[in-house]
Amino acid sequence: MDVTAPAHRLSAAVSAASRLLPSRAALRLRADAAGLTVAGVAPDLAVRFGCPATTHTDGSVAVPAAPLAETLKVLDAERVRLVVEGTRLALRLDNARFALPLLPDAGVAPEPPSQVSEVDGEAFASALRIVAGTAAKDDPLPLFTGVRLQSAGDRLTLTASDRYRMAVARLPLQSPGELDVLVPASLLSEAARQARGRVGLHLGPGRFGVSWPDGLVATAVLDAGFLSEESIPSAAVDTTVSLEADALAAAVRRVGVYAEDRRVLTLEVGDAQVRLASARQDTGEAEETLKAEVSGGRTSPSFQARYLVDALAAFAGERVVLAIQPGMRACVLRAVEPGEVELTYYLMPMLSR
Repeated sequence: MDVTAPAHRLSAAVSAASRLLPSRAALRLRADAAGLTVAGVAPDLAVRFGCPATTHTDGSVAVPAAPLAETLKVLDAERVRLVVEGTRLALRLDNARFALPLLPDAGVAPEPPSQVSEVDGEAFASALRIVAGTAAKDDPLPLFTGVRLQSAGDRLTLTASDRYRMAVARLPLQSPGELDVLVPASLLSEAARQARGRVGLHLGPGRFGVSWPDGLVATAVLDAGFLSEESIPSAAVDTTVSLEADALAAAVRRVGVYAEDRRVLTLEVGDAQVRLASARQDTGEAEETLKAEVSGGRTSPSFQARYLVDALAAFAGERVVLAIQPGMRACVLRAVEPGEVELTYYLMPMLSR
């Protein structure tokens, strides 16, 4: 194999594959007339990314993923040449050479399951940035580490929850298809970051995949049965508050500095305003009042400050409505004027002390 590729494009493809695969995984590099393909397989996972390249000699080799990614990341060059030299793959620059050992065949990535629908890549990535952020990072129940994807007509619904909050985003499907799967959130987020243009959604027995012109990620699915927006009661709204999301988030960050160790703040709802207050013996006290449109009762919930900031960040630059339910029922956040991606965020209140 002998091929020349743009260093930054190749680095992006190799880094993306390395982040998705296990730390000691191997990558298969294949060069042909179409360019360079970076692929890898692991149990229940297959990834493939394309990179433009000039192929001098066709070929395919397997090399360790981590050192290749680290080497490419620090190269100070526009282009890099990859040449097989005996039992090594050499990365050649005008003034430098790096060589990695060739490995046994890393395995051939299986063909992806059949494509069932398509979605706009930018809208898909935007929705996932918010929804996947509410999935648990490490939980003994896989249910809470995934994003559920469900189709209904020409709409795609994404849902995730870590039990303290839930985010639900709806966006248009560019071609309708039947879909209801639970996919690991971290993997899906990384795939969406790499995707460009129209993104294909693939489904097969026990497997799900996303694809775009230069990439593919396919994985085994989790059990999607219990993660549902319908499981959260939301019909007992007592108080509705409307205000700028950025202003409230900034106030929470400022007042939260003075909160006690649990960082729980109460959103005190008044007439045409909301008030945040906190006090701590060793740091002092703080309070801040914001103008707001208020209707209904004056239910004043308490929230974990960081969860409230995360929820409001999903509505950055927008005016947000907080539909507050009494007791320990979820507070429902929505944009006053939703865009292409319609987002609903459920935030569980905390007991104040």
